[in-house]
Amino acid sequence: MSLFGTTYPPIDLDGAVVVISGGGRGIGRATAELFAARGALVCVGDLDEETAVDTAASIGARARGYALDVTSRESWDVFVSTVIGGFGHIDILVNNAGVMPLGSFLDESDATSRVTLDVNVWGPIHGMRTVLPGMVDRRRGHVVNIASMAGKLPVPGMAVYNASKFGAVGLSASARVEFADSGVSVSAILPSAVRTGLSSGVPLGKGMPTVEPEVVAKAVVDTVAHRRAETTVPRYLAGWDLIDAVVPEWMINIGRRVIDDRRALTSVDPNGRADYEKRVARQAENEEHDRR
Repeated sequence: MSLFGTTYPPIDLDGAVVVISGGGRGIGRATAELFAARGALVCVGDLDEETAVDTAASIGARARGYALDVTSRESWDVFVSTVIGGFGHIDILVNNAGVMPLGSFLDESDATSRVTLDVNVWGPIHGMRTVLPGMVDRRRGHVVNIASMAGKLPVPGMAVYNASKFGAVGLSASARVEFADSGVSVSAILPSAVRTGLSSGVPLGKGMPTVEPEVVAKAVVDTVAHRRAETTVPRYLAGWDLIDAVVPEWMINIGRRVIDDRRALTSVDPNGRADYEKRVARQAENEEHDRR
């Protein structure tokens, strides 16, 4: 595949070494399973080491599980050094780890906002800064950053999450251009609502495009062949930039009301979301403790 006359060296998935952050659950787990099914050697990193190890065990001999705190450069260094020590190099990096708190912007705590930015923006930054040097030295490699349509489309009740995903989209686009002549490609995946723990307690559907994690996983794996800059999931959302640029705001607002885009503020089931919110709160508390 080419960009500005540069040809990306092809990557054969059979035997390729893939690292996936946040690989223990949801999109990360589905992506690990699919890469392994295609013959890759998959290294699953997750904040919950037990979940990472269990996920790898369920996949089989082609997977390994490791502890990884994506907010820590030191944790990335240990993770990547361990992978390279075991497999020699990394062919594909999937920055998947993410958190998605919901609710009023003014009610969200500073700690929760910080952990959202640390996981969703600094996570990919740390991951790329740790893995890219080896890829550049080898003149080959591929990075996939899991962003979101929330990186293009603002949603009430997701202000800081929106900010983090707009950041992830911009980070991916800029890095892609910067490394275009290095033999290393950078692609961003922009899913709509996905049926994972991140969306627990939120009424999905009702005009909101919703996909399964396996569909997003296929989009991730497919980028290894086509190396496109951005892939929306589902694909028909790819025209959103153009729509947003040419359609008057009042018409956009009518569409927002039709699909009830304020549901993250008004319709979340607190019981259905309690477990996920507790995990995010615990991570935020731990990070605040480490800052002191």
